[in-house]
Amino acid sequence: MTEPPLPFRIVNWIGIIDQLASTEANQVLRPLGLQLPQFVLLNHFSHRPDETRTVTGVARALQQPQPGVTKNVQKLVAKGWLRERTNGGDGRSKLLVLTPAGLAKHRAAVAALTPSLARAFDDWPERDQRLLFAMLDRLKLWFDRDRDRLPQ
Repeated sequence: MTEPPLPFRIVNWIGIIDQLASTEANQVLRPLGLQLPQFVLLNHFSHRPDETRTVTGVARALQQPQPGVTKNVQKLVAKGWLRERTNGGDGRSKLLVLTPAGLAKHRAAVAALTPSLARAFDDWPERDQRLLFAMLDRLKLWFDRDRDRLPQ
């Protein structure tokens, strides 16, 4: 049997790492009353915490089905981690913003996740970690730019 092409193997490995890290993250986040899909939303909002977003915009940015995003947004609103208000430009949608409690929950989640993630890099020199991050960032940026090429 021949080995799959290297680009496939790289992205496949990233997918396997994501699955393993996600399983551990769910266990770590559970005591915080947070599920991984909810953390992903808080993380998305945390990059620009004062910026409002619509569910449609978030679903598009995360490339996730809108009904699933809506369900998780409703849970975050109920917990007071996101706030919604009427969208003046479109009465059918709501504008969402991260609350101070949501930002605090995100910070607590990052603090809870960091020790287990850091263990994976215990024997990596900082130079290697920075190099890996730079290469992954390059790959992420390419996929981000290329996403619009695919039909919805």
